[in-house]
Amino acid sequence: MSVQLTAAMLEEYRQRIRAELDRAVGFWLENSHDGQHGGFFNCVGKDGSVYDELKYVWLQGRQVWMYCRLYRTVERFRRPEILEAAKAGGTFLRRHARVPSSGGPEKCAFCLTRDGRAVKVQRTIFSECFYVMAMDELARVTGDEERQTEAEKMMDQLVHWARVDPSGLGRPAMPGDPPVNSMAVPMMLLCLVGQLSEGRTSLARKYGEVAGWCVQQILQHVQRDGTAILENVSAEGKELPGCQGRLQNPGHALEAGWFLLQYAQERGDVALQKTSIEKFMEVPFKTGWDKEHGGLFYFLDVDGHCPTQLEWSMKLWWPHCEALIAFLMAYRHTRDPAMLERFGKIYDYTFSHFSDSVHGEWFGYLTQQGQVALDFKGGPFKGCFHVPRCLLMCEQLLDSLLDEK
Repeated sequence: MSVQLTAAMLEEYRQRIRAELDRAVGFWLENSHDGQHGGFFNCVGKDGSVYDELKYVWLQGRQVWMYCRLYRTVERFRRPEILEAAKAGGTFLRRHARVPSSGGPEKCAFCLTRDGRAVKVQRTIFSECFYVMAMDELARVTGDEERQTEAEKMMDQLVHWARVDPSGLGRPAMPGDPPVNSMAVPMMLLCLVGQLSEGRTSLARKYGEVAGWCVQQILQHVQRDGTAILENVSAEGKELPGCQGRLQNPGHALEAGWFLLQYAQERGDVALQKTSIEKFMEVPFKTGWDKEHGGLFYFLDVDGHCPTQLEWSMKLWWPHCEALIAFLMAYRHTRDPAMLERFGKIYDYTFSHFSDSVHGEWFGYLTQQGQVALDFKGGPFKGCFHVPRCLLMCEQLLDSLLDEK
């Protein structure tokens, strides 16, 4: 393909993605703000109507982060209503998210009532992870050093739970359940190191060893002589028996791929750059793409058994978001036309199936055949995060590519 045709294609992508981002952000600005109690409604229908008033802490944190990142990095989103909504969301989180009686002074609830009373606590680290992201990004746009300190304190607690003592999570060790390296944990901690370290030399030094540990933990998931990325391995990096050990999650592998590529680029690690693309992008794309109906499967069994997850064959929004970021970042890094071809294939499927041309934002859950199965725009696991983050990052990557043409 000629340089001129490539540039025209990239410009077409950019215009569509920029318009989609504006519509997605507009959807959440119009429909999700709780002016009475603060924070955001997460459960919103296809037209933006609120169908449940429960507030999910990890989605509250994600929306605060998303608004702040948009406000900080994109001129057209540097609007007072976005900053004020982010501040209100941050205030709601600080007042209500932490539940000291749940096993430790830093544990966060999973969901809250509309006015902030705890409903449920999960024995995982993910509510706390997005609390860190929210507080840190909010500190960057407000200059509030107390929020940055709070983010760093929570990060230290997360590292302690992940590497030293998980008992504060309230999950007792069982004799038949040996320690497992689940890829989600080191992935998320690596993401947080990048968040906290951006532009801060002292924190980059402080968390440098943690980041290296995360990378090594993620690399343990390359199994079967490099032909598979497995979601769960043993603490020693060996394949586990049964369904848990055979599980593949193409979306997680692709997300890990661009996390690793970012990390490797910052450090000039050529070998890791290669691994991030060849193993964490190419392998899950080849194994995870539905050759009959298109789109990425949610879960797969590496030996071809039917996964036990009932939604395994569905097509979900977030793996496609991660795939778009991953392959556009890989193309930006390598200029390999195959990476742009991968991006284009995912782009065509994603924008023709998930995007809602009527109300804005994306549907999240499709059948294997690509029909909308669940038509809400927000729920306990989908909020103002994966879609706008993907669109923002892709727009910025395309800006960079086109600036060089």
